[in-house]
Amino acid sequence: MSVPTAHSAPAVPPADEAPATGGAPTRDEGFWVEPGAAEAQPSAAPPAAEVPAQPQPSGETAPTRPTADEVPAPSSGGEIPAQADGDDVPVGVVDEQVARDAREFGVYARTGGWAFALKVARSVRPGGELPGETVKVSAKHFAELAGCSPERVMRYYKAWDRAADDGMVPHFEALTPGAEIDLPDSDVWLSYYSSRSSATSDRGTAITAAAEAEGIRPTKALEVAENPTALRAAILADPSTAQAARAALLDRLKEDPSLQTELARDIARTDELKKAVASETQAASRIGYVRQIVENGQVKTPAGQVIDATAELRAEAERHLSLIDELDDDEDTGEWATEAYDTVKELVVQTVESDPELRVQERRTKFYSSLQKATKVFEELTLDDAVDLDAIYEDDMLQRLEELQQALSTCIAALRKASPGE
Repeated sequence: MSVPTAHSAPAVPPADEAPATGGAPTRDEGFWVEPGAAEAQPSAAPPAAEVPAQPQPSGETAPTRPTADEVPAPSSGGEIPAQADGDDVPVGVVDEQVARDAREFGVYARTGGWAFALKVARSVRPGGELPGETVKVSAKHFAELAGCSPERVMRYYKAWDRAADDGMVPHFEALTPGAEIDLPDSDVWLSYYSSRSSATSDRGTAITAAAEAEGIRPTKALEVAENPTALRAAILADPSTAQAARAALLDRLKEDPSLQTELARDIARTDELKKAVASETQAASRIGYVRQIVENGQVKTPAGQVIDATAELRAEAERHLSLIDELDDDEDTGEWATEAYDTVKELVVQTVESDPELRVQERRTKFYSSLQKATKVFEELTLDDAVDLDAIYEDDMLQRLEELQQALSTCIAALRKASPGE
């Protein structure tokens, strides 16, 4: 649409030159004519005298309508007839300033900020042009004439520049002062304009891109980023805002090692968080144990051997897992995870005990596991670092080693008897 910059005053006939066709003038004529002035015209409306007179209180004079000669002459420039509240009787012509405001409001309603950006684009000198080469002025000079800051002018300038690069509007060089062009719709304006100077920084550019990816206005995200205290207050006061902040932090943690370290340090230094993390870790581990049975059909026994899960075991694990998966994100899974784990673990023990071969293998695995742990611990027990034995000697040290030696001798003797070679 074209944006007018000046409005010529329509030709309006004076009150004593009413149209020959009679009747009240149309809306475009911009004034009201007393019906009595048109009595002599064919098809004229009934005269005002036929309207019954309303009784007036004593001592008061009944108001009279102005005659055609008394109707005030309209001022120049597209007057809009005003309508009285509650009836259809015109109340007079509209002041020129009011009419101008209405026209400018209509332009802005259709085009939004494009109407003002056009004024900047056609009047501000683009880069590369010298003062003597064009009648356009610098952004600073334009701001002085407009009574605003050069930064505000440049925001409109840069918005137009970005739109020109996308082919939405002509480039600056193609525009001259007073030029009129068809402007894009107002809805497109916010895609190019930012009312905040921080949007031009590297930080602001990143925030703008993230906001556009989320489908929100960049100005909203920039406002939040510029007011961290307000963000903190909203998180502290509103659970839904806190949940949104938590989800955003989790997404950022995936690509921010520094934030991972800082958050882990904060958790380690807070007793409440440490307990909560330990509880959730245990619940997650137990759910993983149950899920392994359902997805892979295998289960680990208490001794550590991996066996195939029976049909009954898989069915029970799947039932518990479905209940856990149906929980809402804000529900506590700890109790459900414990119940599922205990139930499945008991079925695993029953499975092992009911099969003689599995039972023997389970005991063998358990014995080997204990032996490996004891061996590792004893290998770490060394006196190499003790320079002076008298300084570290305690009576129970020798006693415990002797008891351990006796237990080992008994165990070795039992294994020798069970050896096939004996």
